[in-house]
Amino acid sequence: MIDLDENTVTDATLAQMATTADPRLKTIMDAAVRHLHAFAREVDLTPAEWLTSIGFLTQVGKACTDIRQEFILLSDVLGLSAVVNALHDKKAAELGTQSSLLGPFFREGAAELPLGASIIANPSVPEIVLYGQVADNDGTPLPHALVQVWQTDEHGLYDVQAHADAHMDMRGNFRTDADGRYHFRTVRPLGYSIPMDGPVGKLVQNQGRHGMRPSHIHILITAPGHRELVSALYFGDDDHIGSDTVFGVSASLVVSAANNPDCPIPGLQSVRYDFRMPRAADNDTGRVGADPASFQPAAE
Repeated sequence: MIDLDENTVTDATLAQMATTADPRLKTIMDAAVRHLHAFAREVDLTPAEWLTSIGFLTQVGKACTDIRQEFILLSDVLGLSAVVNALHDKKAAELGTQSSLLGPFFREGAAELPLGASIIANPSVPEIVLYGQVADNDGTPLPHALVQVWQTDEHGLYDVQAHADAHMDMRGNFRTDADGRYHFRTVRPLGYSIPMDGPVGKLVQNQGRHGMRPSHIHILITAPGHRELVSALYFGDDDHIGSDTVFGVSASLVVSAANNPDCPIPGLQSVRYDFRMPRAADNDTGRVGADPASFQPAAE
């Protein structure tokens, strides 16, 4: 029998977990225990602080619904989602367009719309056009690739925030044409604050952070034989382009709306962006997140 103290309890815990059959589970849990124990020792964690932490995580769980995923939001604001995303990109055989975060507002089942359609039901500001081409890294067009898009409206709200019945708006799915081209109409999304009414928002406020995300449009593209692309386009004139509270912005994803002569819908300002898809096995996903409904228990 070993007399346990704040140091020897780590070895004792690892010894008890040594019989874990799944090697990947063992690797993950061994590292988690070592780092968690080291964290507690480093900050000299008190019982009261630990209970506060337990209470915080409990409230994070209670805040989750079929349209809200507070744990994904927590991962995002701590930069953990960005780390996982970057680690996933490092494992790719080849890289195409820079990836970004899926975020906590992605929803499955958006309507498939014809090219050129608007994803905004009732815009109150002039529309813009987003257009370009989806191709592989050699420039070969990818016809019929699925392009899923979602964003806030011109007031900075997602559909689940703007509509009491949570009907889908400001999102849609498109298929590229025979030349891999896509285009759709939308409005310039407004940058927004992450939800501040829950435990994660209160944490961000206690840290003295602004909690803002710059104006952006989410993009999720899939094509057979290619690595799924989770990305977003960020408008460079937003005040928070350099201080995104979830660390999603990369320089290659910064865009601006202009009067482009080759815009497929004349008379509207537009953003042209060509996406490059690396080759990979089907179902190779970089989604650091999911539709919140997928975490809810199935109805009996």
